Amino acid sequence: MKAARGTLAGASRGMRGRMRTVMGAGLLLILVACGSDGDDAVPDTASGSLEQLAAKARCEPDIQTDAAELRQATCDKGARRYVLVTFTNARGQAEWFDEATDYGGTYLVGKKWIAVGEEKVVMRLRGRLGGTVEKSSHHSGSSGGGDSEDKSPGHSGHSGHHTS
Repeated sequence: MKAARGTLAGASRGMRGRMRTVMGAGLLLILVACGSDGDDAVPDTASGSLEQLAAKARCEPDIQTDAAELRQATCDKGARRYVLVTFTNARGQAEWFDEATDYGGTYLVGKKWIAVGEEKVVMRLRGRLGGTVEKSSHHSGSSGGGDSEDKSPGHSGHSGHHTS
């Protein structure tokens, strides 16, 4: 009787393992199918100069910063205002992004460029430029820049981030 129980228990464990595998595969297929609906409409991530990216986004850029390491422009189409920034290298982009996310917001990140604006604007823009959407919450407290937090909508180094 013990041998029969052991065999039956072993068969049950094997059956449970196969069922978990089948269920896991089914869940994976469901997740992939749900996730692919939105991704099909997203183009490959755009690249190019600030002007080339702005043209793809159907924006006439108002250049705010034209420096060696980055170029920044405001794109303003009524309620659809956003900032587009291009970088000369990935390191500069990463440093800018690390600082910018301290202030919260929704960012569309491409290779050597970032767009920042309201979430619905960034999501529409993604349909033209591709990229990855990153969201950040505002962090309170000082970021090492002095005794008091700057509460103005434009902050040092990234004055174009506000969308008012």
